[in-house]
Amino acid sequence: MHLNVADFAVAVERLCEPGLHDRPVIVAPFGAARALVYDMSEEAFQAGIRKHMALERARRLCRDARLVPPKPHRYEQAMAGLLSLVQPFSPLIETEEDTGHIFLDLTGTRRLHGPPQDVGLRIRKEARRRLGLDPIWGLAANKLVAKAATRVVKPLGECLVPSGGEEAFLKPLPLSMLPGLEREDLLLLKDYNLARVREALAWGPEHWEVLFGRRGPAIHGLLRGKDDSPVLPLDAKPPVVRLDHEFEGDTNEAPEVQRALHGLTERAGQSLRGLGRAARRVALVLDYSDGARIARQRSHPQGTANDFLIFDLARAALASAWIRRVRLRHLRLICDRLVFPPAQLELPLAPDADQARRKKEESLLEALDRIRKRHGPGLVRLGHSLAA
Repeated sequence: MHLNVADFAVAVERLCEPGLHDRPVIVAPFGAARALVYDMSEEAFQAGIRKHMALERARRLCRDARLVPPKPHRYEQAMAGLLSLVQPFSPLIETEEDTGHIFLDLTGTRRLHGPPQDVGLRIRKEARRRLGLDPIWGLAANKLVAKAATRVVKPLGECLVPSGGEEAFLKPLPLSMLPGLEREDLLLLKDYNLARVREALAWGPEHWEVLFGRRGPAIHGLLRGKDDSPVLPLDAKPPVVRLDHEFEGDTNEAPEVQRALHGLTERAGQSLRGLGRAARRVALVLDYSDGARIARQRSHPQGTANDFLIFDLARAALASAWIRRVRLRHLRLICDRLVFPPAQLELPLAPDADQARRKKEESLLEALDRIRKRHGPGLVRLGHSLAA
């Protein structure tokens, strides 16, 4: 099953601002130079607006569209709500980041939850009731056809493709509705006057190999509805520590941003030590008030769970990401590429003073972890993360 909340960013924005209903909406960072469309409503789509189109051109195509800056952290929260809703129905769930798309493998769940189409109806009903979102869904024997099915019924509805009927279902569709074909592929096929799947199926595998090389057989399989890719479980992804801070009011005050960053790194260090892991990469994501997002990262060769080292890496990332005069709305700290902590060996090239300072820091952090574990995480904090 493929679930899809059509125009996901617009759907979330309309939940927060009901005045956006029943009118064309464009989600884009309108304060950024050369801004591109992040998402658009069905009304704007019908006016010719597409994702990644230049915002200047989009505004000319639909002059009465309401312009809204993107709020990625808000979409992530909505996506987390969707995931919590579908998780009881299958252990195999795969997402496409924060776009409102979810795959579920419902194989073997009939005795628990009934027919798969009933599961789709229940999920849709619960999403409307609990989240205010209205997902469409497609049911098929594989991910490719299930996703194509949701494209057929967009923006509302559901579609069931019987097993064995994949090729017959795809034949009348435009090639642009077939998942797996990129824009460059479609332009190339247009040069050969191929517009629909049935027209492309007139070619044999050898023709596709000449045109696309090694990708040829795979593309010929897509046209026939062949897809063996499994639904990957959520826990198949590498572990990541991800923490967020949303400012009460948009700000560009350096002390306030520094305090927030200290608080995030303190929590990140606690989480990493709790997992028994060290991070080899620290990334910082800045969301500006106009919807622009900038991410920068710094690496540590051995990996670290030391709050102070994490802060040094995050501060360096902040210096390279905070390059605009626009106010900040949201900070995200990501610690990934997790490894087991390196053995506590002496560093022959490090000055004795640095070694001594790091040992004191590690001892301090161990003591803080023991206090927090016994009395609660909020009992003791470092002063630099507190407001003056």
